Amino acid sequence: MRVAVFSTKPYDRKFLGAANQDHAHEFIFHEARLNPDTVPLAAGCQAICIFVNDFADAQTLEALANIGVRLIALRSTGFNNVDVEKAAELGIKLVRVKFYSPYAVAEHAVGLIMMLNRKLYRAYNRVREDNFALEGLLGFDIHGTTVGVIGTGKIGQCFAQIMDGFGCKLLGYDVYQNPDCLSLGMEYVDLPQLFAASDIISLHCPLLPSTYHLINAETIQQLKPGMMLINTSRGGLVDTSAVIAGIKSGQIGYFGTDVYEEEADLFFEDYSDDIIHDDVFQLLQSFQNVVITAHQAFFTRDAIETITATTVQNLTEFEQGLPLSNEILPPEKHPANA
Repeated sequence: MRVAVFSTKPYDRKFLGAANQDHAHEFIFHEARLNPDTVPLAAGCQAICIFVNDFADAQTLEALANIGVRLIALRSTGFNNVDVEKAAELGIKLVRVKFYSPYAVAEHAVGLIMMLNRKLYRAYNRVREDNFALEGLLGFDIHGTTVGVIGTGKIGQCFAQIMDGFGCKLLGYDVYQNPDCLSLGMEYVDLPQLFAASDIISLHCPLLPSTYHLINAETIQQLKPGMMLINTSRGGLVDTSAVIAGIKSGQIGYFGTDVYEEEADLFFEDYSDDIIHDDVFQLLQSFQNVVITAHQAFFTRDAIETITATTVQNLTEFEQGLPLSNEILPPEKHPANA
């Protein structure tokens, strides 16, 4: 099957090519992101493959349907960038990667915690400059702290297991209580209680209308003063301007994030020789108690191999008319709502 692959980087070509050896799909790689203007790049393709910063809104989907695209394969778990209802209306099937490596994201979240707490970024740069002073590098024992986990699916569970190994008290918030998290001694509480009691909060929930700007000016006031906030999920969970205000007031003592709500205009590209015009982002990264990485939490060899293998298998299932193991269904057709 002929497939247009958007938002392509060299590693996409490498890993998709390896996963495709026994499937023989024809991949047409494009560096451009999917939007209404780039739809013509998919001409002659029955399917397209997209990533987190490609946008398949109603206008884009209509244009894709008009040129014969019948399948969109997301090489990601989240699908907040796709109008699911519109795709169903147009008869375009959607598939995703439900699971890849929850360890990759969970471990990255812990890495951000260690980086912020022990000021590893400052320590590294100091030693490179032959400055061996310890002033300004004081951290705290993670052992014995209270860690709030918002979203206790696969990734949240892995994160909780790691923090349990540190000797932390675990608080959780989710629509469903995870038995594996309960077995760690996690106590499920409501959000205000989690906000007030947690020394560290890590976000591992999907971006939905109900979770958009979950961290905002109002909820920041409920946080334990000086706490650490970690986001490796979706940028839209956090109102960045409100977080900046919280950092300035001291309500947020540390902020580590791998995502940013306006990241589509920045992440995955090299702007080192350009002027970045996003003043909010520039202000955010100016703080000494903020660490930002550019949506790399998923980026391990194990995760990429699973993502690409699943994506290729999704394409093959569609091509062969098989049941789609990883289909995204509109809410009214989802089994949970039946």
